[in-house]
Amino acid sequence: MTSFDEWAGLYDWATAWKQDDIPFYVEEAQASGGPVLELGCGTGRVTIPIARAGGEVLGLESSARMLQVARRKYRAAGPLPGKLTWLRGDMRRFSLGRQFALAIIPFRGFLSLLSVEEQRRCLECVREHLAPGGRLVFDIFVPDLEMLTDDGSTPFHFRDVPHPETGRRLVLWHQNRFDNHSQVNSARTIVEEVDETGQVVRRVYRDFQIRYIHRYEAQHLLELCGFRVLELYGDFDRQPLDEDSTEMVWVATPRQG
Repeated sequence: MTSFDEWAGLYDWATAWKQDDIPFYVEEAQASGGPVLELGCGTGRVTIPIARAGGEVLGLESSARMLQVARRKYRAAGPLPGKLTWLRGDMRRFSLGRQFALAIIPFRGFLSLLSVEEQRRCLECVREHLAPGGRLVFDIFVPDLEMLTDDGSTPFHFRDVPHPETGRRLVLWHQNRFDNHSQVNSARTIVEEVDETGQVVRRVYRDFQIRYIHRYEAQHLLELCGFRVLELYGDFDRQPLDEDSTEMVWVATPRQG
């Protein structure tokens, strides 16, 4: 069991709003020529679209239940032009016996690594699995000072989304408790399912932790682990990072020599 197993049954509809990164990662996969390694592939939110676009991709995921959902979605999608392989494994320590043109860690999956040591082990594994000229692409959020200093006692409304099966309104709330010494956020997502009369018919709580990373910390970490930063975007339209950006999209390659 991992902490992500509890998410498997609700992950897709609780994150259905997140679509803007998928075309970006599909484009990166196509430009690389493949094969592609996705770390923390979850339920196949990005992996399956890459295969649908004709790419060869291996999805690595630590949660057995997430992979069950991913395989079910893959079967339901019917024959796809690309090649897709699922593998249960830990992004902090893996040895696949092959190399990839591209490694990706979408939707802030890298932040699930809660210490510098775990981050370094992951990056070192990635470097060993990239072919010459291969790239690593991942995204993380820009830490917000106002949020980091919030006391975390009160949940805040994040957004409403429709339930894909019942059509009922799902109200998503977030609650954060930041430890600015360790840079670990102990987060809670609250999902309320509301019926036609406005009554909450179901409420689900899911807790998780992430370790937020600042811009130059990420740059130094990549360089420490043998990477050279090629690009740093502020969004998935490949705009430069600026003071108004809420995303950091990193593109790096192993240093040669």
